Amino acid sequence: MKKDPDKKTKKEKKEREHIRSNREISVITYVFLALFIAMLVYLGYYTQVTSKTVINNTYNKRQALLESRYIRGDILSREGNVLATTKSDNDGGYYRLYPYRNTFAHIVGYSTHGVLGIEAMENYTLLSCDGNIVRRISNDLAGRKNHGDNVCTTLNTAMQEAAYDAMDDRRGAVVAMDVKTGEILCVLSKPDFDPNDIMGHWDTFNNDTDNSPLLNRAFLGSYPPGSTFKIVTALEYLKEHGGNVSDYGFECTGSFEYKGSVINCYNEQVHGWLNFDDSFAKSCNSSFANISSQLDRESFAATIDSLMFNGPLPLPFKYSMAYSDISADSSTDDLLQTGIGQGRTLISPVHMLLITSAIANDGVLMRPYVISRIENADGGVIMRTKNREYGRLIDQKYTDGLKKMMREVVVNGTARRVFDTDGYMISGKTGSAEYSSDKSLSHAWFTGFAGEEEPEIAVTVIVEGGGSGGAVAAPIAKRVFDAYFK
Repeated sequence: MKKDPDKKTKKEKKEREHIRSNREISVITYVFLALFIAMLVYLGYYTQVTSKTVINNTYNKRQALLESRYIRGDILSREGNVLATTKSDNDGGYYRLYPYRNTFAHIVGYSTHGVLGIEAMENYTLLSCDGNIVRRISNDLAGRKNHGDNVCTTLNTAMQEAAYDAMDDRRGAVVAMDVKTGEILCVLSKPDFDPNDIMGHWDTFNNDTDNSPLLNRAFLGSYPPGSTFKIVTALEYLKEHGGNVSDYGFECTGSFEYKGSVINCYNEQVHGWLNFDDSFAKSCNSSFANISSQLDRESFAATIDSLMFNGPLPLPFKYSMAYSDISADSSTDDLLQTGIGQGRTLISPVHMLLITSAIANDGVLMRPYVISRIENADGGVIMRTKNREYGRLIDQKYTDGLKKMMREVVVNGTARRVFDTDGYMISGKTGSAEYSSDKSLSHAWFTGFAGEEEPEIAVTVIVEGGGSGGAVAAPIAKRVFDAYFK
């Protein structure tokens, strides 16, 4: 008996529809499963990463809830000195105490009126408690506050105090870093303020536009680099000549003219005959204008950008971005002005420190950090920061030459005032950066590194309106170096 072909077709059609239906159900199931997994991943990311940022936001009202449950944790120096702590008052409340007052003002910050510095960066940590769970539950049940976690920093108390005393009442900044680890050792900015008085004098501090005492000049200051930028110009010349500069020579008469542009030496000094190293050590503007006139503009721009100009920095704080507008189309005057660190080039002290640190560390920049570890109230370590490379900024075959020239600046050049050292050697570069139409006014710069056998730490100093970098900024750096090596 023959089978009905129509019946067979109907059966096959039904089976195909069933299979298609199952496939569609499977697709929908997998889609929802994928969305669920994505939601779990995002929730985990938010909890572990984003939530800290969100909670640290000063507009987040959850902070008030955390402050009602926790005693804000302490901030400590690398030696364990208390930089910020919470004390109880006579009325059963609490207040924040900063034992070193103005000395660590900008880097430690304050915990009211928007929060600043480490107080802001680790706000969530300081209002969290990872201590003994039994004690935490007991305190919660009894209505007692738990002590927040403590933040241990990389800051060196002796170096910070030395910088504070050496800067005296000058305006400017000092910043220091371990070139081998990336640990930030010192951050000073002046004018400053007493964070213990922040609530009572907030309007005064905030409205003082003449002094801007709340501005952290070390990170947010933006200055013409002056002759410290000759480090970058020298690097480009070394690169274009394969590291061999033995054929360079220049007769300095106190000024240099090229295609209608004129560059004068600082204080119209006449340096006479100079080779490349002498030009750097004596910081001869005329010679470096001559050097700049020979540079390939496009290559020079690439070198500048490779040193993190016009781009982000690997820093845990807010900072001002360094700027340079050199390009293949730059005018002759722009090229010469940039080559001596003037014109429209701007940089922050911490950025100059990073470049200096990379040179000291054979071209490799370590990722900077200021938080060494997080501890609970019992001293248990919750988190420890590891040293990490950020990347190579400069080929080592060029850093060897730069280090040699920076040593000559101290031995025979513009930073001879800091040559006499006890058990360690300083290398560096001074700078006097014009910042107004009055050519007699200039910021004083020094950036350099020091070590007993090889470079260990780098220090950068700027004194606003200080004049000579060798006379004003370099001695300040020397006192900071001394504090580290004593």
